[in-house]
Parts: sequence; structure tokens; C-alpha cells
Amino acid sequence: MNRKQFIILLVLVVVLGGAGLLLRQRENSSWTGSGRAMGRKVLGDFKYNDVARIALKQGNATTTLVKKNDRWTVAERNSYPANYSEIGDFLIKAADLKIVQSEKVGPSQLGRFGLAAGQGTNAPLTVEFKDQNDKTIKSLLLGKKHMRKSDRNSPMGGEFGEDGGFPDGRYVKTGADSEDVLVISDALANIEPKPEQWLDKDFFKIEKVSSVAVDFPAATNSWKVSRETESGEWKLSDAKLGEQLDNSKASSAANPLGSPSFNDVATESRPEQLGLDKPTVVNVNTFDGLNYTLKVGAKTNDNYALAMTLGSQAKTERTPGKDEKPEDKAKLDKEFKENQKKVEEKVTREKAFEKWVYLVPQWTFESLLKGRAQLMVEKKEEPKKETGTNAAPESPTIIPAPTPTPAPETPK
Repeated sequence: MNRKQFIILLVLVVVLGGAGLLLRQRENSSWTGSGRAMGRKVLGDFKYNDVARIALKQGNATTTLVKKNDRWTVAERNSYPANYSEIGDFLIKAADLKIVQSEKVGPSQLGRFGLAAGQGTNAPLTVEFKDQNDKTIKSLLLGKKHMRKSDRNSPMGGEFGEDGGFPDGRYVKTGADSEDVLVISDALANIEPKPEQWLDKDFFKIEKVSSVAVDFPAATNSWKVSRETESGEWKLSDAKLGEQLDNSKASSAANPLGSPSFNDVATESRPEQLGLDKPTVVNVNTFDGLNYTLKVGAKTNDNYALAMTLGSQAKTERTPGKDEKPEDKAKLDKEFKENQKKVEEKVTREKAFEKWVYLVPQWTFESLLKGRAQLMVEKKEEPKKETGTNAAPESPTIIPAPTPTPAPETPK
């Protein structure tokens, strides 16, 4: 490397280094403030283990998370179990929130930060942490998200700003009377007053299905399929003349029940409002001896109303096989007891879902709620013969001429 090349390389290093420093300073400039209280915890000494109620409110939208017997529930959803891990993560995060920027702001300027009192989505999100006596321990007002500026417009939509920035924090206040507007380095994007967002979405699962029967309000659509083994083919009960079951359609009807999900818990209690006064009834039996009864109501906003009950006729004793060896019997008895325990635990856990009515996404039941005719093998139509002037003329049928009978010979 000669002297000229070395000087050029050195200049490039200086230029690149300066550009990097300038970019870093520009990014950090979005956090510059008075410096007062920077690094301190927003909620101070926050004992989150004492929290027994979290009240979220923004305008008319409210969500109340309540701790009962060491279990979190959602009050607006008839005390349905809440997602414990989500709440636990939020409490720990809230206790560790630190001030990145602090400025004194007059009441007339609070609207710029989404912290002015009001209604609707422009109002701040109020979060109150309360103890078991409903006494407020700490409160927090969440305003607009803090946007980091960027030199380029982002091709992405959503929360990105018009200048191409993206959320890297949030404006908050710790009291309605405080003049300090704080900035934290977490946008808290998932904290919203939406009850359905805080529900524990763990649900029942129907496994080892042996039969599925669907009874529609219109009886002609009803059907039942069953199989003898877990890997066996499905067979249609009471098959009529000309009916041939499409096994793949029957399998897809039972598969969604292995991992169903729900979007929300219904708040309406009147069966006629949910279409459960005249439901489609689905009865499912399993090889473990469990019986599920699903009542499917009306579809609203791409959701079906669903009520579930669970019964059990699981065997309590194992019947030994013919000529079973003693060493095999001990092994099979152990496996039976282990499986029996799992089934009992499953029944206890899933019977708890009987207390509520669920709003289940349409796709879960699309294959299950097919009418009887839709489960059959599609009949292929025979090609029709062409008629008219464009049709090819039929070949004439040629009838062979009869062979002439030879005349009898004249006797000599």
C-alpha cells in the first residue's frame, strides 16, 4: 500500500466514523430532555405482589383484572380465567419502568402527548393497580407512543409515523395533577382495555375420536360417522341407497376438534340471542370413553356461539387378554393406570369449560357443519352426446347381405 492509498483509506475511516457518530447522536436526540429524574423508576417503590386488581380504562372502554384465590380473572367476561403469564409480565415490567425523559408541561399542552382528559381513543389509557381492599397502590396514565425519527420513509404501515419513525417508547404521567410528562423506553403496545385480549385461551381438545354425530335443525342434513380403530376408515351410519362417504371429508370434519380455539367469551346470557335455543348439536365419543356434547348456535361476525358439556364412561378396570402372560399383564396394567390418571385429570380440567359460552372462529366448524350430502363422494356426470348441425354424423349401420342358398342338384 502506497502513501496515497493509505491517506485515502484514513479519510474514509474518519468520514464513516463521523457519520456513525452523527447518526447515533441523532437517534439519541429523540430522548434529550431536562435530564431531571432520568433513570429513576416511574412507579417508585412498587410492590407488585400486593396487587389484586388491575383496572384499565380509556374513554368508555374498560377491563378489570381481578385476582381470586391466587387466580386472575377477567371481570367483564363473567370472571373467566385470565392469562396469568401476560399479567405477571406486565406487573414486573411496570415495576421496572424507568424515566428516559422528563419535562414540565402545562394543561393546555397535554393533548399533544395524548394525556389530556377526554373520551374516545384520544383519551389517555388509565391503569390503576389496586390491593385486595380495592385501594389504589399506584396509577399510571399512558399517552401517545414516542416515535423515533428516521431519515427515510418506512414502506411499512401501522404504527410508523409520517416521517418514517417507529415507536420506541411512550409518554406517561403518574398522576392526574402532576405537571411532569415522562417518556419511557417501552411502548407498552399490548396494554389495552380489551377484555378478550386478556383471556386465557387454553381450551379443550378432543382426541382419539371414535364417532361424530351432527344433528341439524333440518333433520335431512344430519349424519353420523364412526370407526373401529384410531387409524381405521370412517363409516357412515344408516347409509342410504346410492350414498358413498368421502373418507377425506369425514376425517377433516373430526380434525379441527383436536385443537379448537376461541376468540372471546359471550357476555349475552339469553340462548335465543346466541342461537342456542335451536342449536346444531354435535356429539363426539372417544376411544378413552369420553363424551363431548357441543351446541353450536348462530354465526355473528364470523364467530359461532358454542356451549360444551363433557361426560365420561371411561373404564376403571382393564380386561386381561386371552392367554396373557404374567410379565405382559404387569406392564399393561401399569400403562392402563397411567392412562386412566391422565383421562381423569383431563376430565377435571375440561369440565371447567362448561360454565361459559364461547365465540369460536368460523373456520373451526366449517368442515364439521357440512350437511349430509356434502360428505358424500361427488358423482361424476357422464359426457352428453352432441346434437344439432355441428354434431358429427353417425356412421350408418351396415347390414350384411344374406348368403344365397345354393340350388339343389338335378338327379342324373
